[in-house]
Amino acid sequence: MININADSEPNDMNGYSRNFQSRMNAGFILLDKHPGPTSHQLSAWARNLLGLEKLAHGGTLDPFASGVLPLLLGKSMKLTPLILKHEKTYIASLKLSSNVDIEKIKISINQLRGKIYNVPPEISAVKIQVRARNIKKLEILDFQDDNLLLEIECEAGTYVRTFARDLGLLIDQKITLKELRRTKSGSFTENKCITMAQLSDAIWKLKELGDDKAMLKILIPIEELVKDYPRIIIKESAHESLKNGAMIMHPAVTHISSKFRKGEKIAIQSLNGELLAIAEAKLDSTTISIKDRGAVAQPKHVFI
Repeated sequence: MININADSEPNDMNGYSRNFQSRMNAGFILLDKHPGPTSHQLSAWARNLLGLEKLAHGGTLDPFASGVLPLLLGKSMKLTPLILKHEKTYIASLKLSSNVDIEKIKISINQLRGKIYNVPPEISAVKIQVRARNIKKLEILDFQDDNLLLEIECEAGTYVRTFARDLGLLIDQKITLKELRRTKSGSFTENKCITMAQLSDAIWKLKELGDDKAMLKILIPIEELVKDYPRIIIKESAHESLKNGAMIMHPAVTHISSKFRKGEKIAIQSLNGELLAIAEAKLDSTTISIKDRGAVAQPKHVFI
């Protein structure tokens, strides 16, 4: 971080000092969706359990699929488009119509890496226009007889059913997608997720015993959504004007990240490490570091 107008070192962005209510107002939950219900149904159940009017989920999973499903609460819902753009990782269990040589499968898989055209299947939980999608990683985890287990790391919006159909066309086989599990969304992995039962238990402890410890373990602060963003740290005296959507001016800034471009999205942080807003940089970091006045960022989403 570059010191602009400060006498002390900057704090890292960290929202874990937020209390229960603050995390409810600006936080999220990583749910481990189980097969059966739709993503919308699980979101509705969680919303009712939490007593909220609104709740957003980040990335639809088909009913038969399981795995990482982020649920965004309060002001975190403003960042739903960010979550939807996260790269995803899946484990897919495929059933082939007959035995196939493993080398033939490897050759065909190599053809499906990189940019592909991915058409939504008719039974998909979402309806989107056909677009190119990037398959970043394809790895065979297991292959026995006519059963194939793959790990797929891909761009958001990739249809794994369509991928399975296309693989079948390449090896002249009918392929059925038996099971699908999302193991990762962005930087969030399945080992950070909780089940609906665990959420229900934590809410019971809160309501019946007045104990919010379990909920604090479940509720992740909004800062974790943007921890990789470049940052601008501002003085407390500038919070009120920021709350009203005012441009961030140079005298309000204490520290900035060392490398960001004009027009880039940046996180606006308080001195104590909490996220205040997402803004668009009006100048690059080098220019800001040598100026002494003027506008530096335009708020886009404010969280205070």
